[in-house]
Amino acid sequence: MAGEPKLIVGLGNPGIEYQFTYHNLGFLAVDRIAEECGVQVNNRRSQALTASTGFAGKKIVLAKPETYMNLSGLAVRALVEELEIDATRDLIVLHDELDFSLGTIRVRMRGSSAGNNGIESIIGALGTEEFIRIRMGICPERKPADGKKYVLTQFKKSQYELIDDMLGRTVDAVKVILADGPEAAMNRFNRKEQSGTETSST
Repeated sequence: MAGEPKLIVGLGNPGIEYQFTYHNLGFLAVDRIAEECGVQVNNRRSQALTASTGFAGKKIVLAKPETYMNLSGLAVRALVEELEIDATRDLIVLHDELDFSLGTIRVRMRGSSAGNNGIESIIGALGTEEFIRIRMGICPERKPADGKKYVLTQFKKSQYELIDDMLGRTVDAVKVILADGPEAAMNRFNRKEQSGTETSST
């Protein structure tokens, strides 16, 4: 596990009241990786809770920004600078995506924020759209009229199994990115949904 670590950032909001909301899927995905690695994400550094470990044969730093979603870029930029990594190659961001149906995941190597304030903050802080992200779909069958309110609502019990499966596939996608690269993960996980909606995976 030589070389620079990979920084895996899950987006969300700190605080128990937000723990099981759609906007905190990034935090939950990071916690799932940490659980698999036998570590806890509780080391405070660069405005984030972090853990250093090994995963899929690579050194990684897991991070959950404590800045709240809209200011995620502050923590990400500080971590990138502290770790002295190339964000275009060594940063993986895990986040919720209202444009995709609940349970969908997409691996993306670059692109705009698509309205996600956390990604918008990271793009602004790093000065680039070139970083890997895994987008976890949260849209119900009918797109909510008030997206900002919806992303902060709690999961429904009927969704637990689907969300659990999505988190598992997100962890698998991280493994493939680390072991074989983002293109391999895109080929494996960016499959067209039965619902028919598909956007660019680049």
